[in-house]
Amino acid sequence: MTLTHFDAQGQAHMVDVADKTSTHRRATAEGWIEMLPATRELIESGHAKKGDVLGVARIAAIQAAKKTSDLIPLCHPLALTRVAVEFTVVPERNAVCCRATVETVGQTGVEMEALTAVQVGLLTIYDMCKAVDRGMTMTGVRLVEKMGGKSGHWAA
Repeated sequence: MTLTHFDAQGQAHMVDVADKTSTHRRATAEGWIEMLPATRELIESGHAKKGDVLGVARIAAIQAAKKTSDLIPLCHPLALTRVAVEFTVVPERNAVCCRATVETVGQTGVEMEALTAVQVGLLTIYDMCKAVDRGMTMTGVRLVEKMGGKSGHWAA
């Protein structure tokens, strides 16, 4: 197996997708942010000093998916057809799970967009709650599923 982002001379380049068939593509990623019980309770109550933590984090995650090619140097800019972001508060873990699903019809997949959405969603939660809990930990960010393209369906 070879890495696709390097040419024959070993130099980084953007992969040429011109000859690839446009297909419906979807990717889902998830990740967690663990925190103190009081921080979780603050998020659940909706009384955080900076406002609706999960609402702001959802918008940030959607924006991040749309801006992935500006952040990851060799990603193609994509016309996304859907970005859905869900947050689940898990009291027994004192954590919030972020799950992002991104879709497009195109010549390359949206895994990086889904992963970027999750990371920025979690970072936004950290930013909004860091005044009360600097020890929050982001963990378990991973691709959960991808569909479409030549390689077809993959699930973790």
